Amino acid sequence: MTRVMQFNSPFLLGFDGLERLLDRVAKASDGYPPYNVEQLTSEKGEALRITLAVAGFSRDELSVTVEDNQLVVRGRQLEDEDRTYLHRGIAARQFQRSFVLADGIEVKAARLEKGLLMIDLEKPEAVRTVRKIDITGENKDEESAPSPQARVARGAV
Repeated sequence: MTRVMQFNSPFLLGFDGLERLLDRVAKASDGYPPYNVEQLTSEKGEALRITLAVAGFSRDELSVTVEDNQLVVRGRQLEDEDRTYLHRGIAARQFQRSFVLADGIEVKAARLEKGLLMIDLEKPEAVRTVRKIDITGENKDEESAPSPQARVARGAV
């Protein structure tokens, strides 16, 4: 099967990593453990909560890490060798669930309550910046000489 490039437009520059992220997310399609993503209100900006159903896991058997721009939740239950099961319907299962985080999103807290692991995220409001780029002239003398606006800004006029 041939894969179609999603970001091959000449107007989308520097998005190569985003396509790799989408590939990685598409491969992680296991449905365990089930989870919810909620949008919450926050005075600092956008807030999110990811809730994973991790019944049977203790705090020591779970880990929450941020690796680059990816939130990774891992669970690993250890086998209890002292027990003899007549029927085993609840398996000691390990998992890894990953979420790709946008730039600026911070993981604020994680807590385990009644078999639910809740991870709170926050994205502060973005500060919009506008930056003017000076255009230099065609002559070599003009390229090295500061523009009139730059001279005014430095107080050289």
